[in-house]
Amino acid sequence: MSADDLRLPRSQAGSSPQHLLATVLGEYLNSTEAGLPSPAVIAILAEFGVSEAGARSALSRLTRRGLLAMRGRGRSPVYHVTASAFAHHRWHMQRFLNFGAHPPRWTGDWVTVSYSIPSAGQATRHAVRKSLAGLRFAGLYDSVWIRPGSDAGPVRAVLRELLGPVPGARWSVMHARFDEEAGPHGPAAAYDLAGLAGAYTGFAERFAALRAEVRAGTVDAARALVARTSVMDAWRRFPEVDPDLPAHLLPPSWPRPRARATFLDIHAALGSPARARLIEVTTPYWPAAADWIIFFAASTDPANPAPVGPQH
Repeated sequence: MSADDLRLPRSQAGSSPQHLLATVLGEYLNSTEAGLPSPAVIAILAEFGVSEAGARSALSRLTRRGLLAMRGRGRSPVYHVTASAFAHHRWHMQRFLNFGAHPPRWTGDWVTVSYSIPSAGQATRHAVRKSLAGLRFAGLYDSVWIRPGSDAGPVRAVLRELLGPVPGARWSVMHARFDEEAGPHGPAAAYDLAGLAGAYTGFAERFAALRAEVRAGTVDAARALVARTSVMDAWRRFPEVDPDLPAHLLPPSWPRPRARATFLDIHAALGSPARARLIEVTTPYWPAAADWIIFFAASTDPANPAPVGPQH
């Protein structure tokens, strides 16, 4: 199975058991060869208040989605992260930990999409909008969508797939520059930057007390795993919704740096105790746990998040 075939759990306001499990496995398992017994998974999710039935359901769903493969049958099957899911997790760890670290390299280029669909094609119109949003395009005007950058390959493929079979549908993919990029009718108007700023501020405020406890050294291992996973689960949504616009298109006092500093303070400080807690709760069911569990830390090398722990 390729990475493109994976069906990842959808991000949502509350973390489902399968979403939590995908987050934990992506952060803490260091190899596709790590065989995780189902009782160990049940013990992990119990840390988050998930019942045994919920844990088994999460395992089943992630297996159907291609993130896990089951080996063995009976009461205690063993699960492995698939190779495609492992590569996907590593890519995402790089993305999450480095997002916002450096201003985007800006050339002034925008990919612009315009399309026309016959009036009867409401379902097709909805599918196009959903797909464009998934590619991080934003609607500038009716049927005119934009995205910063110059890579138009993915959107061309999507439009050919969705609109090619539709009689009367037309579309254009263009590269554009705005004469008044920073003006009130420029590209920033396509984005809800006020809402995004509010989300970043809310993130920083939500985790302010935890950040203070981390700095004071009062978060023990029993809390570290849940706290660290919670902050990662909240932060990981921002790279999906933030267009990463250059500074001259952002409102003054943009709150992302404060939110990122909050995330990194907590994530870095709680890495080692969270790993220790994970080893503690899984070892009774998985004696080799300490040989396979790691944690990630932000790296000075943007191309490579740094795994800490035994490497295979």
